[in-house]
Amino acid sequence: MMNYPPLIGFSAICPVNPVADDQIKAAASPVLEQMIVDSGVVRVLGASSAAVAAFLRFLYRCPDDPMEEEEEEALLALAHAYRVPWLKRLAEASVAARLNAERAVDAMKLAALCDAPRLYMACARLAGKDLAAVQASEGWRFAGRHDVAFQLELLQLLHDADQRKERWERVRASQHVYRQLSDAMALLDRIFFDAGEEACAEASPPCELDGGVRRGLEQLMRHFAACGRRTRKPVAACPRCRRAFQLLRLHASVCDLAGGEPCRVPLCSNLKAKMQEEGVDKTWKLLVKKVIRARVMSALANREVPEVVKKSWAKYNSRRTARFR
Repeated sequence: MMNYPPLIGFSAICPVNPVADDQIKAAASPVLEQMIVDSGVVRVLGASSAAVAAFLRFLYRCPDDPMEEEEEEALLALAHAYRVPWLKRLAEASVAARLNAERAVDAMKLAALCDAPRLYMACARLAGKDLAAVQASEGWRFAGRHDVAFQLELLQLLHDADQRKERWERVRASQHVYRQLSDAMALLDRIFFDAGEEACAEASPPCELDGGVRRGLEQLMRHFAACGRRTRKPVAACPRCRRAFQLLRLHASVCDLAGGEPCRVPLCSNLKAKMQEEGVDKTWKLLVKKVIRARVMSALANREVPEVVKKSWAKYNSRRTARFR
């Protein structure tokens, strides 16, 4: 049995002579049950009489009673100390709903003491959105005088969150580049495989959605075929030819044409045979792997989802939203 030290200097003694009171309190809290078994008297330490009265009111009644602003923090502490999970969730949600910059520091310290992770993250998100207002609060100034470690912990948390955000932005940007390269490989196939507008209209996505990307690739391929400097200098001497050559080399690496049918994209078979003979470095292998992955993920995202699966997703999302509301 754990000993719960008083939070502040007040205490309230609640006699539990009626048997019905004993059963209600014992059913609501294992801590109160042990107190009743040991001494028959419940001593609620560390809270004011008003907070204890509110605590007992919620124990006796269902959680339909409104929770006042001045009692929600004390109820959160009491519900945590006396292990009343449903009341702790209610008090945590009530404190989070009334959260503002002035109360963020105090609420965050309370969340850390009472093991309330949702309230803790709500305070951290509020501090991340408006750190200047939080730093101007009385709670922040008090923490600066008496709890510098808490200030450093909060600043480190915000710094880590900013770093994660920047890292995810870089990851999303790189994934966007890989999707663009995957789309470019598909457009190369269309450019050299499609016989006309009818075949192009059956492709996915349609040509009208390709915008200027297809026209740009066609112009690049025409330049690669007709560039006069290629007859006198290597491909690396012309930036546009070098870009076209890299796209053709990437297409040869991701081309999955089966059945021995030759690929109509220029240099595809030659480049594929050359890479198999000479090998490629790890960086190129990684690029090819990520482009193939982007193509697969794009195909999965564009597939037609059955109606049963859509209903299942909607039902799951509604339950998940209601759980965290």
